Amino acid sequence: MSQLDDPTEIFKHAVTSTMRAISGNEELNVSFGRGKPYIQGNRARVPLPDVGLSEKQLAALRGTSDRFALNLRFHDDIKHRRHRPTTGIAQEVFDCVEEARVASIGSYLMKGVQDNLTEQLEQRCKLQDFAKIEHQSQAPLGEAVGFYVREKLGLPLPPTADHVLSFWRDHIEEQVGDHADHLEDAMYDQIEFSKLSRRLISDLGLAEDWGEENADGDADDTDQQEEEMESDSGDEASEQDMSGDADMADAIEGEVPVDVDAMDMADAEGDQDEAGGPPDSLLDPSWMRPKESNYKSYTSAFDEIICADEMCDPAELERLRGVLDNHLKNSQVVINKLANRLQRKLLAKQNRTWEFDLEEGQLDTSRLPNVIMDPFHPLAFKQEKDTNFRDTVVSLLIDSSGSMRGRSITIAAMCADILGRTLERCSVKVEILGFTTRAWRGGQSRELWLQQGKPAQPGRLNDLRHIIYKSADMPWRRSRSNLGLMMREELLKENIDGEALLWAHNRIVERSEERKILMVISDGLPVDNSTLLVNPSNYLEQHLKFAIDRIENYSVVELVAIGIGHDVTHHYRRAVTITDAEQLGDAMTEQLVDLFDEESNRKLGPVRVAEIA
Repeated sequence: MSQLDDPTEIFKHAVTSTMRAISGNEELNVSFGRGKPYIQGNRARVPLPDVGLSEKQLAALRGTSDRFALNLRFHDDIKHRRHRPTTGIAQEVFDCVEEARVASIGSYLMKGVQDNLTEQLEQRCKLQDFAKIEHQSQAPLGEAVGFYVREKLGLPLPPTADHVLSFWRDHIEEQVGDHADHLEDAMYDQIEFSKLSRRLISDLGLAEDWGEENADGDADDTDQQEEEMESDSGDEASEQDMSGDADMADAIEGEVPVDVDAMDMADAEGDQDEAGGPPDSLLDPSWMRPKESNYKSYTSAFDEIICADEMCDPAELERLRGVLDNHLKNSQVVINKLANRLQRKLLAKQNRTWEFDLEEGQLDTSRLPNVIMDPFHPLAFKQEKDTNFRDTVVSLLIDSSGSMRGRSITIAAMCADILGRTLERCSVKVEILGFTTRAWRGGQSRELWLQQGKPAQPGRLNDLRHIIYKSADMPWRRSRSNLGLMMREELLKENIDGEALLWAHNRIVERSEERKILMVISDGLPVDNSTLLVNPSNYLEQHLKFAIDRIENYSVVELVAIGIGHDVTHHYRRAVTITDAEQLGDAMTEQLVDLFDEESNRKLGPVRVAEIA
């Protein structure tokens, strides 16, 4: 079969041509695979469809590629970061409103793109269980404002997005007044649109999150010089964009028919050398700043620490383990490579080694020819000796939130499996933990808060769920099936990282091993809408920073973080960020090997040991 007859190649060609036409960038390098989709500079990675996708699912997939291409053409990331709030819900509102602007431009110009973006939005809302929302406190305000702006710009909302907006529509309209009526006039001017977005944020009472003393008045004066400097180039770019719109629409008007059912997607894993984008160097590492915390939970009565085998019956656990085994089977070559590499590194640093060129000891067989020729040949002996390889325990803490659903949690489970088996062979004890919440957007804690009259500043309003997949002293054969629980999608809800970090730390710090390592895998900052809506919008993030500071500067536990698609280097002293979950195995191996390098650890300096709250 030639490439022209291969449905997979036809699909790739159609999507690549469309993305280049929409973005206006003929040099755009588009790759395809099952990893998390992303775009960075001139490189984009988009998913390939599974066999048997419906037309709506295929449209949602095209919507992902259309959204990336529109961002390249109509969104300036430097301008966006310059005007963006610093933290919390205000930041989320700003991002969602900008996403609505870009989607509106594409939808105005191309009906097909509008249909794709609408379906992609519906699929995203369903994945986040927005259809199950029953109360305003469960509906994310940032998303609702973004949906409201889409509606004001004339875009149709899919049913699930309209359901979210229904909880906030009256409140938003009452607060913003007629300010939203001017959004359409500024749609093609990102700076002017950003000013209107800031005004909406101020109208909604979120100006304290802006990071400026006056988010509405003085900020306009602050931007005046920037706008004057950028106006000429901005107007010219807008003219170029508008002049090319007709050509762009013509270029993608015809769609290449693709028989998705005939596509062979089994080996479509994408390029192996896909690299993640560099961390944002414009931000200061927040771990260098002092942290304080007035964090509290409204109640801890409904929190739970539970073993994985208590969460479902043994038959279901075995079935889920079978799902994980199928993923492991498909990646067995890579897994064996990582496991063997880590094992060689660790065994090379184990408790015994040889000292050569001695006057006495055991005969060094490599010197045997010399001894035969001269029985009194010096330095022909060797002696076994101890090395400085300390008794070690490793704790792996895995973010089990809803945003990890899909390939990310699968890769995390696979890597936990590799570590569990490999480290046990190397006489290094390992425990595997997970963290999430018991409910979406508030559980029994929030219900209790509502019953008691909604006291102000209540603190954390969700019920924690901390999961023990494998304790450090549990043999691997007994805990093997527990990792299958990660494949259960209903497990994945929200994430409160700070408390999970302290919980995992306090488990490992009490152990008798001389060396204690805590490795965190997460794909973002802590998120719990029920908590953030009634507390400062950076409430959970500040507590995470506090927890990190206490462990890194006051504990003997060595802390490592791996961010999946989220730059964690701004929070953790020792961290790595990966854009594609496929890179997780290599990242874990490198970080563990580096941790066993005594020279590398000495560079970090001593810690101030104290009790961790």
